[in-house]
Amino acid sequence: MESPGFEVSLAGASYGMHVVFIPEEIAKPFVSKGHKRVKVVASFQTKSIEFHAALQKREGVYYMIFGKNNQKALGIYPNDYFTMQLFEDTSKYGVEVPEEFEAVLFSDYEAHQIFERLTSGKKRGIIYMISRYKTSQTRIDKSLLLCENLKRGIRDNKDLLKPF
Repeated sequence: MESPGFEVSLAGASYGMHVVFIPEEIAKPFVSKGHKRVKVVASFQTKSIEFHAALQKREGVYYMIFGKNNQKALGIYPNDYFTMQLFEDTSKYGVEVPEEFEAVLFSDYEAHQIFERLTSGKKRGIIYMISRYKTSQTRIDKSLLLCENLKRGIRDNKDLLKPF
């Protein structure tokens, strides 16, 4: 499932964060089929990025968060118009999983079982924590630490990557 490309701009002063409003005719087919999370391709001039996002609705208007990192990657500012296209999110967790984290998680059965029992949002948060590290070795080290902390019963995000 995919939408046609459509033009958007940043909005959201009243929403307290940077958001992009999604036309109802674009969002409705996804939401009606139970796809609250989507894969997004955003393009501006010669740049293009892919990311996963949640389709949200407030006061009858569909929107998604479009964070500063995405804005910087595309080189856009609040008055710029850019193109987006939505695709069905077929990923297991609603976000791309770093291969290092996946390998560590699947090599530790107990940590994997604990991870799978967490809520979907908690799983995505943990994946984002690991994804933000630039080097492969750091992602491996942090994944190992995270798995050990999960087995110790630590569930607070701010403590999951701390050595104990």
